Amino acid sequence: MHVLHVVGARPNFMKLAPVLLAARDRPDVQQVTVHTGQHYDYDMSGQFFAELEIPPPDQNLEVGSGSHARQTAAVIERLEPVLEHQRPDWVLVYGDVNSTLAGALVAAKLGLRVAHVEAGLRSRDRTMPEEINRLLTDRLADLLFTPSRDADANLLADGIPAERIRFVGNVMVDTLLRLRPRARALAMHRRLGLAERRYAFVTLHRPSNVDRRETLGELLAGLEELAATIPVVFPIHPRTRARIQEMGLNRLAPSVRLLSPLGYLEALSLVECSALVLTDSGGLQEETTVLGVPCLTARPNTERPVTITEGTNRLIHSTREGIREGVAAALAMGHRADAEARRPPLWDGRAGYRIVAALAEEAGGLPKRAAVS
Repeated sequence: MHVLHVVGARPNFMKLAPVLLAARDRPDVQQVTVHTGQHYDYDMSGQFFAELEIPPPDQNLEVGSGSHARQTAAVIERLEPVLEHQRPDWVLVYGDVNSTLAGALVAAKLGLRVAHVEAGLRSRDRTMPEEINRLLTDRLADLLFTPSRDADANLLADGIPAERIRFVGNVMVDTLLRLRPRARALAMHRRLGLAERRYAFVTLHRPSNVDRRETLGELLAGLEELAATIPVVFPIHPRTRARIQEMGLNRLAPSVRLLSPLGYLEALSLVECSALVLTDSGGLQEETTVLGVPCLTARPNTERPVTITEGTNRLIHSTREGIREGVAAALAMGHRADAEARRPPLWDGRAGYRIVAALAEEAGGLPKRAAVS
């Protein structure tokens, strides 16, 4: 069985690793990894392959940054000859970034079978580019691997046949559980002079939070207010740093400790030992649920509702008052001691193996598409 993985952005790499490692244990599987280059600098990309203990990609398309249309088009143009040459049994796409949709679209038009890892997630907010990518990728996929039962229900409601859906669990959790001991050993909070469970960990990067001056100003003011209570560490995304500078907001949160982008292990180490996490990231909602760390998500919705119903996550308004109220509730709740017992079903570190088993089982079962001329 020949499997080709398409990845392009930092969240994809943590999802790729468990599948890549599970398939490596099988002599009947040939694998190729194509990195689109959507995240192209070392801090946002290359460092992760080393940390995740997976080989570097076989090919890098080096598409770089750009508008959604330009970036997606570049992936389509550069990926097509690769897939035409490789003609794999399966093209695996991960998550909901532009590379995900582009990979699914090229493969489907070439008559290649597509499998979507982390299928079925829905925020029901079409102002989010990721939601468009999810909807279209799921329509194109032949096999849909879901991380939670609500994702199954979403796909069925969208008219996806049940026989194409596989509930396998959460591949992000596979990576977290495998590398958690290494992250703990780093003790990043001590390196930064922070007391365990006595600081807040922050990430913000979504356009809805950082592209409007009023919203970003409110968030920074809220973080400065929080920093008067407990230390706040903020590994800042290049996009967010650029927006702060462009909008002249550099002096709005002087007490917040800004860090350069962190590697996966460094970030995981700081998250686990924090008092709370404030984010707009999807992956952190899942990681904090597994770790039992209170999480505040500065968004009006989430495509991961299981992190609210079964986890430690709550949604807050992107305002000073939203942060103030959310922090008070999070600190009152504290870390969840029973996080392991309350972990969502199949968030057990074996999702990658289930995916590879399903691919092998279906390798000859699902008919290949006819290529679109």
